[in-house]
Amino acid sequence: MAASELYTKFARVWIPDPEEVWKSAELLKDYKPGDKVLLLRLEEGKDLEYRLDPKTKELPHLRNPDILVGENDLTALSYLHEPAVLHNLRVRFIDSKLIYTYCGIVLVAINPYEQLPIYGEDIINAYSGQNMGDMDPHIFAVAEEAYKQMARDERNQSIIVSGESGAGKTVSAKYAMRYFATVSGSASEANVEEKVLASNPIMESIGNAKTTRNDNSSRFGKYIEIGFDKRYRIIGANMRTYLLEKSRVVFQAEEERNYHIFYQLCASAKLPEFKMLRLGNANNFHYTKQGGSPVIEGVDDTKEMAHTRQACTLLGISESYQMGIFRILAGILHLGNVAFTSRDSDSCTIPPKHEPLSIFSDLMGVDYEEMCHWLCHRKLATATETYIKPISKLQATNARDALAKHIYAKLFSWIVDHVNQALHSAVKQHSFIGVLDIYGFETFEINSFEQFCINYANEKLQQQFNMHVFKLEQEEYMKEQIPWTLIDFYDNQPCINLIESKLGILDLLDEECKMPKGTDDTWAQKLYNTHLNKCALFEKPRLSNKAFIIQHFADKVEYQCEGFLEKNKDTVFEEQIKVLKSSKFKMLPELFQDDEKAISPTSATSSGRTPLTRTPAKPTKGRPGQTAKEHKKTVGHQFRNSLHLLMETLNATTPHYVRCIKPNDFKFPFTFDEKRAVQQLRACGVLETIRISAAGFPSRWTYQEFFSRYRVLMKQKDVLSDRKQTCKNVLEKLILDKDKYQFGKTKIFFRAGQVAYLEKLRADKLRAACIRIQKTIRGWLLRKKYLRMRKAAITVQRHVRGYQARCYAKFLRRTKAATIIQKYWRMYIVRKRYKIRRSATIVLQSYLRGYLARNRYRKMLREHKAVIIQKWVRGWLARMHYRRSMQAIIYLQCCFRRMMAKRELKKLKIEARSVERYKKLHIGMENKIMQLQRKVDEQNKDYKCLMEKLTNLEGIYTSETEKLRSDLERLQLSEEEAKIATGRVLSLQEEIAKLRKDLEQTQSEKKSIEERADKYKQETEQLVSSLKEENTLLKQEKETLNHLIVEQAKEMTETMEKKLVEETKQLELDLNDERLRYQNLLNEFSRLEERYDDLKEEMTLMVNVPKPGHKRTDSTHSSNESEYTFSSEIAETEDMPLRTEEPSEKKVPLDMSLFLKLQKRVTELEQEKQVMQDELDRKEEQVLRSKAKEEERPQIRGAELEYESLKRQELESENKKLKNELNELRKALSEKSAPEVTAPGAPAYRVLMEQLTSVSEELDVRKEEVLILRSQLVSQKEAIQPKNTMTDSTILLEDVQKMKDKGEIAQAYIGLKETNRLLESQLQSQKRSHENEAEALRGEIQSLKEENNRQQQLLAQNLQLPPEARIEASLQHEITRLTNENLDLMEQLEKQDKTVRKLKKQLKVFAKKIGELEVGQMENISPGQIIDEPIRPVNIPRKEKDFQGMLEYKKEDEQKLVKNLILELKPRGVAVNLIPGLPAYILFMCVRHADYLNDDQKVRSLLTSTINSIKKVLKKRGDDFETVSFWLSNTCRFLHCLKQYSGEEGFMKHNTSRQNEHCLTNFDLAEYRQVLSDLAIQIYQQLVRVLENILQPMIVSGMLEHETIQGVSGVKPTGLRKRTSSIADEGTYTLDSILRQLNSFHSVLCQHGMDPELIKQVVKQMFYIVGAVTLNNLLLRKDMCSWSKGMQIRYNVSQLEEWLRDKNLMNSGAKETLEPLIQAAQLLQVKKKTDDDAEAICSMCSALTTAQIVKVLNLYTPVNEFEERVSVSFIRTIQMRLRDRKDSPQLLMDAKHIFPVTFPFNPSSLALETIQIPASLGLGFISRV
Repeated sequence: MAASELYTKFARVWIPDPEEVWKSAELLKDYKPGDKVLLLRLEEGKDLEYRLDPKTKELPHLRNPDILVGENDLTALSYLHEPAVLHNLRVRFIDSKLIYTYCGIVLVAINPYEQLPIYGEDIINAYSGQNMGDMDPHIFAVAEEAYKQMARDERNQSIIVSGESGAGKTVSAKYAMRYFATVSGSASEANVEEKVLASNPIMESIGNAKTTRNDNSSRFGKYIEIGFDKRYRIIGANMRTYLLEKSRVVFQAEEERNYHIFYQLCASAKLPEFKMLRLGNANNFHYTKQGGSPVIEGVDDTKEMAHTRQACTLLGISESYQMGIFRILAGILHLGNVAFTSRDSDSCTIPPKHEPLSIFSDLMGVDYEEMCHWLCHRKLATATETYIKPISKLQATNARDALAKHIYAKLFSWIVDHVNQALHSAVKQHSFIGVLDIYGFETFEINSFEQFCINYANEKLQQQFNMHVFKLEQEEYMKEQIPWTLIDFYDNQPCINLIESKLGILDLLDEECKMPKGTDDTWAQKLYNTHLNKCALFEKPRLSNKAFIIQHFADKVEYQCEGFLEKNKDTVFEEQIKVLKSSKFKMLPELFQDDEKAISPTSATSSGRTPLTRTPAKPTKGRPGQTAKEHKKTVGHQFRNSLHLLMETLNATTPHYVRCIKPNDFKFPFTFDEKRAVQQLRACGVLETIRISAAGFPSRWTYQEFFSRYRVLMKQKDVLSDRKQTCKNVLEKLILDKDKYQFGKTKIFFRAGQVAYLEKLRADKLRAACIRIQKTIRGWLLRKKYLRMRKAAITVQRHVRGYQARCYAKFLRRTKAATIIQKYWRMYIVRKRYKIRRSATIVLQSYLRGYLARNRYRKMLREHKAVIIQKWVRGWLARMHYRRSMQAIIYLQCCFRRMMAKRELKKLKIEARSVERYKKLHIGMENKIMQLQRKVDEQNKDYKCLMEKLTNLEGIYTSETEKLRSDLERLQLSEEEAKIATGRVLSLQEEIAKLRKDLEQTQSEKKSIEERADKYKQETEQLVSSLKEENTLLKQEKETLNHLIVEQAKEMTETMEKKLVEETKQLELDLNDERLRYQNLLNEFSRLEERYDDLKEEMTLMVNVPKPGHKRTDSTHSSNESEYTFSSEIAETEDMPLRTEEPSEKKVPLDMSLFLKLQKRVTELEQEKQVMQDELDRKEEQVLRSKAKEEERPQIRGAELEYESLKRQELESENKKLKNELNELRKALSEKSAPEVTAPGAPAYRVLMEQLTSVSEELDVRKEEVLILRSQLVSQKEAIQPKNTMTDSTILLEDVQKMKDKGEIAQAYIGLKETNRLLESQLQSQKRSHENEAEALRGEIQSLKEENNRQQQLLAQNLQLPPEARIEASLQHEITRLTNENLDLMEQLEKQDKTVRKLKKQLKVFAKKIGELEVGQMENISPGQIIDEPIRPVNIPRKEKDFQGMLEYKKEDEQKLVKNLILELKPRGVAVNLIPGLPAYILFMCVRHADYLNDDQKVRSLLTSTINSIKKVLKKRGDDFETVSFWLSNTCRFLHCLKQYSGEEGFMKHNTSRQNEHCLTNFDLAEYRQVLSDLAIQIYQQLVRVLENILQPMIVSGMLEHETIQGVSGVKPTGLRKRTSSIADEGTYTLDSILRQLNSFHSVLCQHGMDPELIKQVVKQMFYIVGAVTLNNLLLRKDMCSWSKGMQIRYNVSQLEEWLRDKNLMNSGAKETLEPLIQAAQLLQVKKKTDDDAEAICSMCSALTTAQIVKVLNLYTPVNEFEERVSVSFIRTIQMRLRDRKDSPQLLMDAKHIFPVTFPFNPSSLALETIQIPASLGLGFISRV
């Protein structure tokens, strides 16, 4: 099919766009050859005309079908071109939040600028062991592929990580190394993987810095080789570095920082150990403040400094070397602050006693004056003489910066060398995986020597990448045997030749550096002359003569020539280096040792980066003079050599490529900038890969996959048995052009676009089929609906009409009846209403008439009283009015007269004051003075006349005054009388007002009383009515309340029940959590125990060399006793009187009672060490104290011996009494020789029993005295030296002589002598054991000191924890300490109890011996009693003929018993031929016999051997399911037997009377039950691990990949990374395989007689493993998240449920463990569009976490075009609805989780006496009792 035929109407294409790079559009019209314009419609609805290029007539790129968008592998796309790649990456990154995508062999990683939960241990475990195509793209998948190919192909691997700064190269490389460290582990206990990871913080601190593009940008390239041994475990690593950017040390651009280590030092300057460095804030130093951004948001430099120091310590860099590094770095900072002052234009000086230089000199250990001199001068050497020349300020500054850069570069190299030394392994390296973290293609506005070297390296890497891709394509074609056609791909060899060939750019640069007067300008001219117009890749800028342009594979780059020569030379003044070499600081000369030797390619650029390489392990032998020659190598030459070495390494390995893409320049999370992405895709070679793939046959299908996908395009007659031939026949019909495809051996190869064409044909066929199906179904449905509606309508009509007729007849009957009822009812109502109204009217009239009469009476009475009151009031008012009138008239007269007098007086006063006023008014009036003078004269004359008149008037005035005074007095009297009258008037007025108020109050009270009466009446009436209403309401409320109470009671009952159920569930969860925590600790303990055993065996092999004269240990200490073997604390004196204990280093037995204690003390070695140290000190003090008190002992011993002699006398008297009684018994027995005397009931028998009873009572009474005596004897022996034995015996003899009976004296003396000898031997053995124990304790203390140092290091690490964690840790430590003390006390109590029991037993033995001695004496005295000797043990019953359910064996046969019954037993034969649990029954019957004999030593030994042997069997055959299941069943049965026959009432409920007789009588084995329970837990966990290992390979294939329902899920194109085929092959697992395996497990468990409850727990654990592994793989595989796969999963789960029903295990809880998987399958199948769908999903997926739900929705991929993708808005809706859900943020389920196991008590109905031991077990040495 021609490509132009695909450009039909509605076909979608990509067109270029300046903003979005590419835009999608849809054809509105079919394209016809010759058309110059295409009619398109953009996605936003805009129409446009797209003009084709008239020259090329190239059509726009076609868009892939939606079904292919979002693919994991870009090569799976049908149309391979730039817009398709860009769109696929954008959809995965923005919509699905997937940052990894395959592009053939390349992993494209887009930096999300956000922490994602996809790098945990669970993710690593999920990718471990998986094929690369089976899981979604991930850096772990690439790492796993490299690791797998290294192991499979025996070939070294390389992972090449490249990209721009800030694209995530370093993080990707770290995750790859972390994967190797986690998966492979280390071959030694040195934790090499931790060291490899610890190198990252060190290299980041000294090699990373903040830039404008990245806060943690690597300013160097590195290649890390991780070495592996033959078992592919990490044994070491080696690092090579390239192109360190030294210029950053002395200069930083705006918003950038220097290397992190400088800021970490400044932030930690206040630490005590850093005081000597004299540092401060970073803004105080020139080298750290230039960028103006000393702080990175979210980064604590102090904490980073702690991490750096911790990593240095882990890598073996000592504290002294660390402080040396920090001194040199601080010296660099102080050197940057050195300032120069210009003396003239050609010279400069440093100020005297310059503080920065002084600090630098002190830190570096150099002479201040010498360094000051050479910073301002330089030495010039000519052929004849040498002279010193001063330098200018600028030159001095440059020289200072060059020196700082040189020191830093040397320090960097030194640190790298030491890191390599720490990572170096003495074990031979078998293979390695290299991780290359290197810079990507760079182009800036100004590009210099650094960018030139970087782009040169990228050219070499791109060439290697292209050749590798081309090689893989060629190998694939040759493998499939298809015609090979040469693919034209871009070869950048010409560009590389331009740079590195003879007379290339680097060659000309080196030549110019050798010229005495060479400059950048002359070098540029040589470049122009050599390459301009001769090489197409070399150009000259139009407007510059100091730059050149190179056409790289990614883009054109313009380089500025300025600085090239200086950076290539890397000049540092030799005199300054010599000053540093003469330093007193030892570490500094070490940095410059390489200057004296042959310089490796590890060198530095003056203002650029430093190319570093690994120093070869074996130095080459050079010729004399070679050093000077090599020292002159330029930076470019060194970098070229190191790059060639790197390429040789890469070419010798299998490369894996990771291309990191920076999605935007602003570090916004999940923001995609198409322009920046396209630039990087072009630069990193991804598009070149696509182009190479597209040039050949990019789409590849296996024949089976093609047949499964395109079966719908075939007719039935086309399908043949040969799938290959069928596919060929179909393709020849569908695609006519045979060049569009090729048939290989196993695959079909398609050209680009052919898969899209086939998908179009398939979609059209399916669409036509769907339309036909829909047409038929819709017609059938509508016809069926019509017939159903017609039948329903007829039925409805019939019923409606009948109903209407019946209703009408009923209506007529009701109408007639209603008329009659209305007639009589109306009559009754009217008559009743009339009677009510008549009676009411009469009542109203009577009340109204009475009311009117009473009102009339009240009115008359009121009027009569008012007349009387009016009479008196009117009289009083008239009199008052008269009085008031008189008083007012008099008062007015007085006031008027007073007023007239005042007026007269005022006139007189005015007249008296008028002259003065006149003078004042006319003062200053000079013009009238004369007139006034005249008037004055005239007035004087008048004055005289007036004076005469005045005298007359005065006389008259005095007379008038007296008259007025008399009138005034009279008026005053009248005024007083008026006041009195006025007061009376006022009082009368007040009385009147008061009376008025009283009257008004009386009236108001009367009205209020009347109103109250009316109101009361109304209120009463209302109250009565309201009470009636309230009564009815109360009744209703009562009913409602009763109803509510009932409902609330029900609700409360339900609530309480629910609450009780919830609390019960919570308690069960807490119990399960606690049980799980305990069982995890037990699992960890068993792991440590196995580790201990392994180490012990290794130590035995290494250290335990046979020595001459070495004695073998006792046979009882067999090799199968582990560290938990029981040992008796006190030796059996009758069995081993002279046995000495072995040293504690060789005899490692521990009491099994310490088992639980050891579990809790694994992490408390420090406390145990302290206890042991205190114990040793205490013992030493006791020894010293005993030596000091040796002289005082004799005096004390006298009193003690007196007391002991008295005690012995008492005991001897008691012995006499017992002897007499025994003589009486013997006489009684000798008198009668008939056998009846020994029969029960006989007199002799009764006497004997009475005597034995009394003897036992006496023995009980004397037990304490014997114990006291024995303890005193032991202490006596400890205090007395052996030489004093004879003196003690003489003292004892003096006491003994007091006895009267000579025979008794001799017997007592002999017994005491033997006792003393025995005690002396015991004391000597104890002394030797004490010395050995002390030596062992000293050795253990030494080991614990070493352990203490390690614990202190761990404690120092814990101190770095946050305060909350530290508090929690301290509390946990305190709890552990208290628990430990309690366990110590319990252990001491147990030891004391055991000692008491042991002493009791020894007492019985002594009593038995005494009895035998006495019998011997009696035999000597009376020989006639020898005949009666056999009847002496009359107390032993003789009823043992019946089998008592016990098995007897000899002590020496114990190992044979264990060997035949446990170690060499084959479970398969036992399970098939014998009863289940037979070994457990046999062992328990042996324990019963030992209990019957009261032999605790035997019980302890047997149980210990049993437990240790079971452990040994499981360790040896622990991967065999039948073995583990068999011993789990037997261990549980043994545990149940110990419980059933323990004698405890709780376990005896289901026993028969015969079984109760078989209960243990002497020993309480509760402690052993706990030990056996722990052992059963360990076996169960081992069983689960075996199950998991067997099921793990089947689960993914059977549950996910295999199509149980054939044809439901279609196969999509998979690209280069082929996935595991879902079609069942012969070697693949199916669901039937899983079911068969489950059946096998179940049958084995049932055959071994395992408890049903335990079987349920095992099945639950198996189903959890199946569900967790399936769900985890589903969450990591995009191709599995589809509707059809959900159907497959639900079907598979239903099959598992059916299996549970068949086995009657539905109540085991196994189905509930599959609930997350079921809900995930339902989530794949439900609708995912509306808000209602979102609500339904949230309520349905209760067992899934929010992260899992969102992940499934993001991964959901349609398999057919009829399905729709999940929109981003719908996913956000889901996230909003689930934001309040509190669940774990973890994405994957913990597939390693083991549910806590319980062992419910399951008594056996089997009678012990009926058990038969088969001869096949080889237990003939056991006898039935």
